[in-house]
Order: sequence, then structure tokens, then C-alpha cells
Amino acid sequence: MAEPTHGDLQGFVPGRYPIDTYGAGGFRFADMSHRGSILAMPHGIQAWSPESAAEIDRASLRAVREAAGGVELLLLGTGLDIVPLPAELRAWLKEAGIGLDVMQTGAAARTYNILMAENRKVAAALIAVA
Repeated sequence: MAEPTHGDLQGFVPGRYPIDTYGAGGFRFADMSHRGSILAMPHGIQAWSPESAAEIDRASLRAVREAAGGVELLLLGTGLDIVPLPAELRAWLKEAGIGLDVMQTGAAARTYNILMAENRKVAAALIAVA
């Protein structure tokens, strides 16, 4: 799968798009395929570096927190298994007024599509699954 590009922003597609499919190590959205994890935000979808839940930290979630006011809920897809986020990271997001729901990647992608269609201020951080 090719990584989406737009101008000088490698791996970023501006706009709101549903996640069409997931699996085989990536995602389809906006008539494109992307191999690897993604971060879907109200302003666009971008490549996201974590390959496992263990790699999720403040740095990987900084874009979500910096969108304060733009994101009210983060759906975190942790792969095939549900992996709770450490209390420190949950509190860090809560301080910014961002709710968190952790679930399997497939469930997070489906929930994101529903909430995005309702024009909610939702983001989804999705770990790619095989």
C-alpha cells in the first residue's frame, strides 16, 4: 500500500474521511491505501508511528492534545487486543478536556465512522492489524 501524500506533508490527507477498510497491516480511506498505523483527526488523517500499544506515549498523542477544543473524544484502537492506557496518559488527556475510549482497532474504526458522520469532535488513533 502506498503512503498518502499531500503537498509537502508526507503522510497527511486533509479533510474528514471514513475508514473504508482495515487489516493487512493498514487502512483504506479517501480512495487511498496506507500501510501502518494512522491518526484520524477532525482536520485530516496522518501516518502515526506506534506499531503496538506499548509505543503509545505523550509524544505520539501530542497532536491530539494540541487540538484541544478540536477533539472532545479520542478512540484508541490498540490492535487485536484491548490494552489499557496508563493512568498518567489518561489523566494527561483528561486535563485537556479529551475523553478516551480504548478498544480493538476494528471497533475503534467503526465507532469513529459513526461519530464522524454525526459531525462529532472525534479523533481515532489506530494501530494497524494484520
